[in-house]
Amino acid sequence: MACTGLCDLLVQGGMDAGLAQFISLFFGVVLVATVPLLTVILLIWVERKIAARIQDRIGPNRVGPLGLLQTFADLMKLLIKEDITPAAADRLLYNAAPIVSFASVVLIWAVVPFTPYHYGVDLEIGALYFVAVASFGTLAIMTAGWASNNKYALLGAFRVVALLVSYEIPLVFALLVPVLLAGSMSLVDIGYAQAGMWFVFMAPLAMVLFFISSQAETGRAPFDLIEAESELVAGFNIEYSGMKFGMFFAAEFLHVFTNAVLLAVLFMGAWFFPLWQEPLIGFFWLGVKASLLYFISLWLRNTVPRLRIDQVMSFNWFFLVPVSILNLLVTALLVMVMKEIGWVPLDVAGNMALQLGTTLELLPMTVVLFASNVLIMLPIFNRLRRIGREQREAAEVRSRQRLALTPAGD
Repeated sequence: MACTGLCDLLVQGGMDAGLAQFISLFFGVVLVATVPLLTVILLIWVERKIAARIQDRIGPNRVGPLGLLQTFADLMKLLIKEDITPAAADRLLYNAAPIVSFASVVLIWAVVPFTPYHYGVDLEIGALYFVAVASFGTLAIMTAGWASNNKYALLGAFRVVALLVSYEIPLVFALLVPVLLAGSMSLVDIGYAQAGMWFVFMAPLAMVLFFISSQAETGRAPFDLIEAESELVAGFNIEYSGMKFGMFFAAEFLHVFTNAVLLAVLFMGAWFFPLWQEPLIGFFWLGVKASLLYFISLWLRNTVPRLRIDQVMSFNWFFLVPVSILNLLVTALLVMVMKEIGWVPLDVAGNMALQLGTTLELLPMTVVLFASNVLIMLPIFNRLRRIGREQREAAEVRSRQRLALTPAGD
């Protein structure tokens, strides 16, 4: 096995290669096993506080200072609740579903590079690994709904097929843009490729598409049709109680922050920061970027109302999918053209290597790609504005017609 990351740093310091490899692997396992579990405890408190402030409430404030220990109190309550399994349920699948749901999110962190030296494993197919592992969560939700032997749970599981699977298509097409720019599916390589210029400036449209699709993938508002409490009485997890429900609950909270971390890695320079490229400070900068994106996600969840299922599906198939495909094709074409005219840094083998270019060297390429994103969106925004105006005018006509038909005494 190649010695990379922290292992390489230890070997350079004079440590034996075998021992350095063991320490690197052990540290990676500890990092992946502890960071997500500790993070989700804080995230639950943060989300409750932010939701409370947006809704003009106080939020948790009783258990511990500022309510910081409220999550631990809820955890203890879930642990001592009775473990109930419906008599007609498929016991094996019913009990395995929440474990798979939470594990699918934690396993994503195995390929997340916190710094150039701190990560679980540097897979050459890291982006493909993320898509594959994230789909386990969808499978777990479908399994939970089916194995519960409850019609409401089954309806919630059916919505997974319509929502989560559909939104994986624009998510994958948006993910291919940073993969194309970096010339690698390794998340570590994608981070290194942004040393001179963040991909958000080269592909802002891809980042927006990835953000929207990932928001739908987590089943959060306004895309929370798989739960839809007012329609399905909590949806796929209605038969779950105690810690089994808590695992679904924790997986959802952690998945949102995991997507924010992936967005920071894929589009916002990972551990890099302008004018301060010290890698050992990368963990802090990555956390700041992910927290900002996480806050935007919570902001949307608590301000945008839930969409109807026909609106959600139309938005995906008639907007996100065509735009994501067009954006990928245009980006690939422009990169090929700029490579021919010498605007793209190349390595000794003639392959694109953005990590070798400085900010000034990458500026022409960035301007061209950014302009292409603007040109793609201008006609789309004009079309959406025209559709919105037509719908408002039609609604006003219907309103006037109803007023005209209403008797004067009513």
